[in-house]
Amino acid sequence: MTDTRPPEPRAPIEQRLRDAGLPPLARHAWLEIDLDALRGNLAALRSAVGPGVRVEPVVKADAYGHGAVPVATALQAAGADGLSVATMDEAVELRDGGVTLPLLVIYPVPVAWLGEAARRGIAVALGAGAGAAEALAAARASAAGDVPPLEVHLEVDTGLGRGGVLPTDAAEAIDAVLATPGVRLGGVWTHLAAADDTALTVAQGRRFTAALAPRAGAVIWGGTPQLGVRRHLNGSGGVLSDAVPRWDAVRAGLSVYGLVPDGLVPPASTAVAAGALRPAMAAYARPVRVLELPAGHGVSYGPSFVTARRTRVATLPLGYADGWRRFLSDRAVALVRGVRVPLVGRVAMDAVMADVTDVPGEPVTERDEFVLLGAQGGGRITAHELAATGGTISYEVLTGMSRRLARVYHAAGSPVGVRTLV
Repeated sequence: MTDTRPPEPRAPIEQRLRDAGLPPLARHAWLEIDLDALRGNLAALRSAVGPGVRVEPVVKADAYGHGAVPVATALQAAGADGLSVATMDEAVELRDGGVTLPLLVIYPVPVAWLGEAARRGIAVALGAGAGAAEALAAARASAAGDVPPLEVHLEVDTGLGRGGVLPTDAAEAIDAVLATPGVRLGGVWTHLAAADDTALTVAQGRRFTAALAPRAGAVIWGGTPQLGVRRHLNGSGGVLSDAVPRWDAVRAGLSVYGLVPDGLVPPASTAVAAGALRPAMAAYARPVRVLELPAGHGVSYGPSFVTARRTRVATLPLGYADGWRRFLSDRAVALVRGVRVPLVGRVAMDAVMADVTDVPGEPVTERDEFVLLGAQGGGRITAHELAATGGTISYEVLTGMSRRLARVYHAAGSPVGVRTLV
């Protein structure tokens, strides 16, 4: 027999934070980040790649919207081997936040920042063209000083068409790095274009192998970060598709946060690991107003929704400035008391409205907690569902969550930290 009872209410967020000795939130909308889920996801990925392969999660874009420093700190404590970011200032934020793991910036860094990268032990990507030549020249010029060698990871363009040297030029580029004083070759890497396309992925893997082959006898591949040159190709899609070798390290992104990349169906070899992933992010709000509106009353700008009957409408205080995208207008739902309710009217900068007229039991009030992303009772709203509603991908849903939306970090079911703008 199906249990149709509403879920047991959680203690109000104010009480949960107070009981944990944490400060109150400044608004009635927030994200909750499950640090235990992050740790479990890291363990699941380790089981997928097997022994001898470094797992170096990607924490760019504010750790995919989850909060860079708290997430990186949790992953460091859980045994991650290194971390990747997209920009130099993201790496500096982590170092300033106490993260000591090896860091790699996967997009080219301005020459003026290369000395800082070397001093802080931050590895940088090296590609093709004038930028690469300038980077090597700058490192050579500083080699006589007391700056540590700059660690660089040479990118090979095996088919993404975005950055790096072509496979035919890889051997020459490797030689140039090895011959430059003040520089240490820390890795050679590429990036998959479509991990859900097995044929394309296998072809990229072959090009990468061919690019490395001419220097097979001149470079110590693998080994420790200090001694060997790491080869890395796979992100989350590559790890879970299992179509190409793992090489020496994997740069897992979306899967660390508990999601299988959009469109990817894991094969039997990684199905158990994929099934163990748990989303780490949930979005919550409590109404700032719940009111019955008469028939014929507009809701939000436009209005794109006009009540056809007496309608109980709850105003939730988050909108497109928080990452709840405008393309979700009149198309998304929320959970309250475990029941899916429609979000009506256009998404505003700071608000979205829910029609709660048909929620069973006592009328919904400002004391009720709504879930916009995550689970409540037997219901669940996933990032994949929101992405499909808007014709986008789950990556955009997560990374779009703005910095002004508070993050409440949980471990063992209780709040352990808060990140807000104040």
